[in-house]
Amino acid sequence: MIDFKNRVAIVTGAGGGLGKQHALLLAELGAAVVVNDLGGAVDGTGAGSAAADEVVEDIVEAGGAAVAEYSSVATPEGGSAIVQKALDEFGRIDVVINNAGILRDKSFGKMSPGEVELVLDVHLRGAFYVTMAAFGHMKEQAYGRVVVTTSGSGLFGNFGQTNYGAAKAGLVGLTNVLAIEGAKYNIKANAVAPIATTRMTDGLLAGIDGFRDAFGPAQVSPAVAYLASEDCELTGEIWSVGGGTVSRVFIGLTQGYAKPLSEGPITISDIENNVAEIRSTDGFVIPETSADEFSKIVPKLSR
Repeated sequence: MIDFKNRVAIVTGAGGGLGKQHALLLAELGAAVVVNDLGGAVDGTGAGSAAADEVVEDIVEAGGAAVAEYSSVATPEGGSAIVQKALDEFGRIDVVINNAGILRDKSFGKMSPGEVELVLDVHLRGAFYVTMAAFGHMKEQAYGRVVVTTSGSGLFGNFGQTNYGAAKAGLVGLTNVLAIEGAKYNIKANAVAPIATTRMTDGLLAGIDGFRDAFGPAQVSPAVAYLASEDCELTGEIWSVGGGTVSRVFIGLTQGYAKPLSEGPITISDIENNVAEIRSTDGFVIPETSADEFSKIVPKLSR
């Protein structure tokens, strides 16, 4: 039975939706939880304490341990304050769930630089700032679990969300490198791409009316809790989660076309004549690090 006894978890954006359900489940499983939420609107405007306070109240009333924290993740100072709250209240930090997010959706031609910056600040830089503040403590105790919230909009694309999609794709890069750098310290880093009905996705999931109940946020939290648990030995994973389904998403490398060095430099004609071979997924591989690309390429060039 997976539990989080004697573990301390931070959940950002935990005042509602996915973050709230993550916090409630982790607390139910024994974790002491820092419930972080700025308390603003979906577009990032405004602030307030009520949302985080209500989640903490629910946890405490159920017999759990939790404390509210209201800093914005979008600044280094905010990230440090969130982690310091965990240390001050509970003495350690074991789990970081990077879930905070906002939306400023617009088609690319109409998007302003400010709408790009604010979304990157909350989603991508926010995950950096909170995790950076926690990482050193995790290294010292030789234990840590980091789960970031990516999205199908970043993995696969979605109209009107270039800012959001770019931020969410950036989180995959963060996860990949954290998994490598954290390995020798027993720090696991993984990502989830939720499909869930929340205030942020209400318009995006308008076409699933017959299945809306099946896509509640609580359908995502068990996968997040597993990836955040001591029992989980996986790292560098991306999971699509929602509606009672869990699937691995991965970046694969095709065998592609290779022109041996003995035949001279590759030409544009070589590319044109071998597009089908370049794109064929037969025999694809899944690199675990960027160095794995070379293990595929070098033997082909030496033929």
